[in-house]
Amino acid sequence: MGGIGGPDGLARTWHSPKVPAPCHPLVCWAFGARRYTWDMSETQLLASAAPNAAADAHYSLLVARDADEVHAAQRLRHRVFAEEMGATVKGGELGVDQDSFDDHCDHLIVREDRSGEVVGTYRMLPPDRAASAGMLYSETEFDLSALDPLRPSLVETGRSCVHPDHRNGAVVSLVWTGIARYMLLHGHTMLAGCASVPLDDGGVQAAHVWRTVSQKHYAPEERRVHPHQPWEPGERDERSTIPPLLRGYLRLGAEVCGRPAHDPDFGVADFFVLVDLERADQRYMRFFLGEAA
Repeated sequence: MGGIGGPDGLARTWHSPKVPAPCHPLVCWAFGARRYTWDMSETQLLASAAPNAAADAHYSLLVARDADEVHAAQRLRHRVFAEEMGATVKGGELGVDQDSFDDHCDHLIVREDRSGEVVGTYRMLPPDRAASAGMLYSETEFDLSALDPLRPSLVETGRSCVHPDHRNGAVVSLVWTGIARYMLLHGHTMLAGCASVPLDDGGVQAAHVWRTVSQKHYAPEERRVHPHQPWEPGERDERSTIPPLLRGYLRLGAEVCGRPAHDPDFGVADFFVLVDLERADQRYMRFFLGEAA
């Protein structure tokens, strides 16, 4: 995914069919010292919708409402992960990327309004459904026992991807907006997940990421997690860049909670990141959440 910023006049439309009960017409939530307020019905939270001038397109962000919309997200994931990145995915023979966690997640999707095509997706696993799933997806890669006290308020994100023809600031920022508002609507404050760094450059970028985050963004010992299959950066010391998705997390104030795990199916080093939204950078929270009071 792209960076956290976005152009002025960003197109944002939020449709949420899964708002928790009880729900009130006026929703308020405080992140840090900032309080955010807007009108909301039980089934829908709308923000301004405007054309994306760069791409001359309208986009809508919604939570997938039925199996067809989830399937469209899974097809997009296959398009990006398997066809573009060469990853080995479950369901690949059917042209989708799917796993057992999908049934427990809310799937945020970005739709291009003119064609109806799903061009971006991100899935969210809230605490109650993580419990019903028996674990977080990240626990297939990390021992997360140090984070047990946080589980009641922790939402896991994952499977982030954007169609190659729509990797513009509008789609990327729209997804971030959806994540922020999803967290606010459901009353959760801890956001976590794996940020992947490709290893097709011999590990140069992943090693640079590790050096950077271990010096500037490393979690304290009480929030450290441990990879089941560690990726070792070795002695590589070439300079590189921070991938856009991870850069976005870090701008929000994320901690990296341990050494990276190696995911051989995707050919990546995965960094487990944790964001406490009550301590997040308020500039970005204001940008994503829109109206504030």
